[in-house]
Amino acid sequence: MEKPVTMMTERETNKNYRIWIRDIKADTWVKESYLVKSKRSMLTKKGDPYLSMILSDKTGQIEARVWDRVEELSAQFKEGDVIQIEGYVTYFKDSMQLNIKEIRLQKGEIDPSVFLETTSKDISQMMKELGDILGGIKNPYLQSVIDEFLKDTDFMSFFKRAPAGKNLHHPYLGGLLEHTLNVMKMCNQISELYPFLDRDLLLCGAFLHDIGKIKEYQYDLHFDYTHEGRLLGHLILGISMLEEKIKYIDKIPKDLILKLKHLILSHHGEYEFGSPKRPKILEAVVLHLVDEIDAKINGIYRFFEIDKNNGLWTGFSRVYDRFFLKGIIPEEDELKNDTGLRLQEDLFNRT
Repeated sequence: MEKPVTMMTERETNKNYRIWIRDIKADTWVKESYLVKSKRSMLTKKGDPYLSMILSDKTGQIEARVWDRVEELSAQFKEGDVIQIEGYVTYFKDSMQLNIKEIRLQKGEIDPSVFLETTSKDISQMMKELGDILGGIKNPYLQSVIDEFLKDTDFMSFFKRAPAGKNLHHPYLGGLLEHTLNVMKMCNQISELYPFLDRDLLLCGAFLHDIGKIKEYQYDLHFDYTHEGRLLGHLILGISMLEEKIKYIDKIPKDLILKLKHLILSHHGEYEFGSPKRPKILEAVVLHLVDEIDAKINGIYRFFEIDKNNGLWTGFSRVYDRFFLKGIIPEEDELKNDTGLRLQEDLFNRT
């Protein structure tokens, strides 16, 4: 086996040089610091111990393995630490894998901006757009609910900064605001196409549907669940936050409160996706579908961005249980691989 190509040349002359995960290539030697996103002690088929890890920085994540000196190296760090590693990169089962030879716990001050990805969109502009849409709500009770949240400076500070997920979709700072605004925009347009929908209820539900995520996740150096997040989840947390605000609104109709709660509780759609209730009003059905659209598009697009395959197809996605086509199939390849066309040609040639 050829010795892996080094990636350290530029670092020797530039102290600020960093090997970002998105830039890692197969058959290269890597010496860099990364966040330990997950760490598991495993056994090979022969019963030999090894470490399975996911390492990350703000540009992505990579699978990593420790095959030698497992006990010694494992004792030096835990999940959530930043470690300095040395190792080489291989290509295994359609994805990159970092095989680690040395590990040292990084000490001293750590810059969170290296490890926490941030939305590429402008926070101030998104907040303006969100405010413009919410300002168009005419129902005075729903407007009062929204105002209670908007004037809560602590809530809004967390809302603008929180991620919308840990791994699957919008898992970056500002992700919750970005996702919420996308859902609200689509709900607004759908309300124009289907005027029989209760637009105000739908938009208020879109704004509130994921608010529990500001308490579900913590994000100091990496995204993880809080104790509340693990024990309750963002649906229950969101209901609790809504109930707290409703206390300050006089004579709000119980029917409206019930429907708002239903929009929050049912937006995951199905029991197997963590929804305690299926959508049972039309606005809840719309919210679930729109939420699903935005989450899936963001998640799949991000998978395209981190995929290392150079061909037309991505590597296999365990999350989505499929390969994805990334480009346009050249005409000659398309004809060459078209089984139906070949069968027609064979049949024609026989007659």
